[in-house]
Amino acid sequence: MSGDQGNGQTQGTARRALLGAAALGAGGAVLGLPGAARAAGTRPAGHGGRGLKGLPVPTVIGHRGASGYRPEHTFGSYELALDLGADVVEAGDLVPTRDGHLVCRHEPEIGGTTDVAAHPEFAGRKTTKVLDGVPTTGWFTEDFTLAELKTLRAVERIPANRPHNTLYDGRWQIPTFEEVLRWQDEQTRKRGRQVWIYPETKHPTYFRERGLGLEERVAKLLHRHGKDGRNSPVILQSFEPTSIQRLNRLVDNPLVVLLSSAGSRPYDFVAANDPRTVADLVTPAGLREIAGYAQGIGPTLDLVVPRKADGTLAEPTTLVPDAHRVGLLVHPYTVRNENPFLPAEYRKGTAADGYGDVFGAFKRYFATGIDGVFTDNADTGVLARADFLAG
Repeated sequence: MSGDQGNGQTQGTARRALLGAAALGAGGAVLGLPGAARAAGTRPAGHGGRGLKGLPVPTVIGHRGASGYRPEHTFGSYELALDLGADVVEAGDLVPTRDGHLVCRHEPEIGGTTDVAAHPEFAGRKTTKVLDGVPTTGWFTEDFTLAELKTLRAVERIPANRPHNTLYDGRWQIPTFEEVLRWQDEQTRKRGRQVWIYPETKHPTYFRERGLGLEERVAKLLHRHGKDGRNSPVILQSFEPTSIQRLNRLVDNPLVVLLSSAGSRPYDFVAANDPRTVADLVTPAGLREIAGYAQGIGPTLDLVVPRKADGTLAEPTTLVPDAHRVGLLVHPYTVRNENPFLPAEYRKGTAADGYGDVFGAFKRYFATGIDGVFTDNADTGVLARADFLAG
């Protein structure tokens, strides 16, 4: 591997010795927030200690906010996730504007998540680009200034599965990452407990090739807001291991490597002609390497409990105990209430927007020993966790 990776591992190992079980973030009681001590007594126990290790276990992570109920990556979605009991909010997926600001969108292509197509002044911006090797047609954040993006409004990304969410189309703007950091502080004060966020660097190799490196921009904003230390309630994640290694050299935040399907290759590996796949990263040796520069992994649920050919769940893999053996937390993604997203045995009927037995699915996943889970429906996750902890 590259020299950069080696340096990242050395620094990461040293940092892990400092972070360890002592804490990776500041909990509400540490900050002296009103009611924090009372609230702690009513929440599921964490691993012990404060910060990341003290979060409730399993941790309920609001995936793009409460995206089961509101258009994703909007303040409406983020705030509702907190209202519904999420311990951490994934705010947000970070992509850059033409003038270098970071905004929160699921992808840089925004045709499916905003009303840009209804803006005739931007019709000429529609184009086709090769995004991580895949030709993609639409409108891209890097072709807009922040001021131009602020004229757009968010819409529901999957209306066939979530027709009720379209009620909120057009209500919210695209948030910037800096606005999210301010919002985090406001919500922490308002709710009397530390609000945690879990942003992701999206397509970092793609943007670095275009002179819009993400990691330095993320680090600069975290430093400006005093949230780049080991006691900061901001967990950073990426599907590209080298992005996490770069962040490891820039900030002391807890870091998580996201893992897609076993046969896939992170795009930074593709760009560097690294032949390894995700299957290599989830071996004991691969996990030990990740533990040298990160504190956790975010695998797809299928890496934790594979699906059989008929779509039902098979037996769990050894990923969770293997990760725990080298000190990594495991936060898989994503549990959703709707039938099409659930394992076959937990579906009820065939309606694309119908809910299945998501509580049954949560029970299976929690039983593997995962430390937390991303879900579009934080309230469902909180109830499922209560059921699980009650035995």
